[in-house]
Parts: sequence; C-alpha cells; structure tokens
Amino acid sequence: MKTSHTELKSARQWKASTGVSEAQFAALAELFKQEFLNLFGKSKAELALDSPKEIHVKTEEDLLFLVLFSLKTGMTEDVLGLIFGIERSTFSKNRAVGLKVLSSALQRTGAMPKREFKNVEEFEEYMKDHPELLIDGTENRVQRPNNHKVQKDFFSGKKNATQ
Repeated sequence: MKTSHTELKSARQWKASTGVSEAQFAALAELFKQEFLNLFGKSKAELALDSPKEIHVKTEEDLLFLVLFSLKTGMTEDVLGLIFGIERSTFSKNRAVGLKVLSSALQRTGAMPKREFKNVEEFEEYMKDHPELLIDGTENRVQRPNNHKVQKDFFSGKKNATQ
C-alpha cells in the first residue's frame, strides 16, 4: 500500500487524515482487530497467506487507516485508489470490508449512533436517553421553482457574483 498510517508524524497529520489522534487510533485499532477476527475467523495476515492474489492492504491497521482516511477526506474512490496505490475496484472492496468491521466494532461497544427508527415513538423513546442530536447540515442542490415569490425561499445569496 502506497500510503500508510506509519507515515503520519505529527498530531496535526493524524487529525487531518483520520479525524482521531494517534492514541485514539491505537485504541480503535485494537477493537478493529478483535472485530475483524470475530467476523472472519482469521486475522488479516492469516487471510493473506491463504490468498492466491497479491494483498495490498496487509494489516488491520492499514485497513482502518484506509477507511478513516476515506471518511475524513471525502474524496472519490478513483482518487483514493491513486493515493493508496491500488485500483479503484480494489479500494472499493477494501473500504466495504473495513466499514463493515468498523461499524460492527462500534455497535459492539455501544459507540455507533442509531441511524434509523421505525416510527416517531421509537425515535422519541431513544431520545429520552440521548439528549444530543446531530444533524448533517450539508447543503443539497435544489431545482428552484419558476415562481419568483417561491424562488426567493431557495435563494441563499451566497452565489451572487457582485457580493
């Protein structure tokens, strides 16, 4: 693998590339290793020995780094494949496995946030024990209506070339 967590030298690099500190990464890596073993019955190294193909992501730490880096940076799989020195399809498969392991590890420890509710009552019951709610406020493109009065509701003013 072309890019690895072993290349990170400062606290700033750790936070910028993974969103966690080196110590947090180490603790998460231990959980990740255990969950990988639980899900697949073998370590990444043992699976590599059994594989007839060349293994690009050799350790659980490298797989965790790949997942955290991709989540933190939000780049396309083509670009991430280039950064990690692997084909896009190989990157995609590794990322899917890593996300499965990370999600399972976080669920097992109770650190994975709940993302879906069957109904309003279930949501309200859940929120009794969880006073904070995080909302992804990412701006989405909207087809603006033709009606000028209704269109004003969708105008932010941010894209005006004269301001």
